Amino acid sequence: MAKADRLERLDVRREELELAYREALIAALQTTASGKWGLFDHQKDKAARAKAAPIVADLCDTADEIDDLRTTLGLERFALHQDFMAARGPVSSDAVGEPKQARAWLDRLGVPA
Repeated sequence: MAKADRLERLDVRREELELAYREALIAALQTTASGKWGLFDHQKDKAARAKAAPIVADLCDTADEIDDLRTTLGLERFALHQDFMAARGPVSSDAVGEPKQARAWLDRLGVPA
């Protein structure tokens, strides 16, 4: 019984962290959609990268904690973070800009314009 209670508490904590991650990601995406570059790290702009770095670091830290809990609970890794990290980095010159990409992410997450 104690193990079941412990696992239930871990699962509740996982859900709380996933919600916090989602809210933080949405806030960052909304900022990016409004025209601030750096979240997706598409350009080699050191200033934009530096401004986004704490946000990305916080998202990564939260995702690491979520993944630790998911591993303990026998669940797969946190897909939202994996998808976000895969969307970051250099892109071709004809790729959409970060604000448009952020808007597409917000649409995907069901956040109205």
